[in-house]
Amino acid sequence: MIGIVIPAHDEERYLDGCLNAIRLAGGHADLRGESVCVVVVLDHCRDNSRAIAHAHTNALQGAGYRVEAIELDARNVGAARAAGAERLLAHGARWLAFTDADTRVAPDWLVAQLRLGVDVVCGTVSVDDWSAHHDQAAVLRHQFDSCYADRDGHRHIHGANLGVCATAYCCVGGFLPLACSEDVALVEALENCGATVAWSAAPRVVTSARRDARARGGFGDTLIRLATAASQAALPLLPLKPVIP
Repeated sequence: MIGIVIPAHDEERYLDGCLNAIRLAGGHADLRGESVCVVVVLDHCRDNSRAIAHAHTNALQGAGYRVEAIELDARNVGAARAAGAERLLAHGARWLAFTDADTRVAPDWLVAQLRLGVDVVCGTVSVDDWSAHHDQAAVLRHQFDSCYADRDGHRHIHGANLGVCATAYCCVGGFLPLACSEDVALVEALENCGATVAWSAAPRVVTSARRDARARGGFGDTLIRLATAASQAALPLLPLKPVIP
C-alpha cells in the first residue's frame, strides 16, 4: 500500500484542489492497482477544511483508494506529518508520500517517485500563479527562476514533494515535532543512516505563492522575504529555504 500525508491548518481555499489532484495520482495505471490511502491531518482547523476533507472521505472512491481525516490540536507541521505517517504505517503502507494542502501533484507524481528505486525522493516545486504578490509578482517570479534549481541533482527539500520508504522512515524515528524545517531534519537523519536519496525533478507538483504563510522560515515565508528584498534593491537575494549546501 502507498500512503499520502497532507497536513492542513485552515486550508479551505486549497484543500479540495489538492485532494482532486491526489485522486488522479492515486489512480494512475502504472501503479497497477496498488491501494492508496490518503490521510488528511486537520491541525487546529477553524475554517471549512474539515467539511472539505470529510466530503472526500465520504465520496464514492475507486477500488483500493480511500481518504481518511484525523484531527490534532498541535499547531505544528512536524507533529501533523508524523501523526499522518503513524496512521498509514498502522495500515501497512510500504511507501509514504508527503505533500501540502496548498499543492497540486501531477497525475504521475507517485509513479515518478517509485520509479526512482531509492529510499528517499526529494522533489522540486513550481509556482504557476504569482498574483498574490500584486505589483511585486513579476520581480519575485524572476528572482525565483534565477536562484531555484528545478532540475535533477538539486538540493532543495520540500515537505510538499517528498517520498520515503516505510522501512527507512521507521529506522530514523520519523518526523520531529518541529514547527519548521521538519522535512530538512528528516532528510538529514535519513542521509546519516545511509538511506539512498534521489534529488529529482521528475515528481512534479505546483504549489502556491501564498502571502498567508503557515510557518516562519518555510517556503511561503521565504517568498515573502524575497518579495521584500525585491522592493529594496539594496538588499541581496535571499537563499530559498529549504536548501542543503
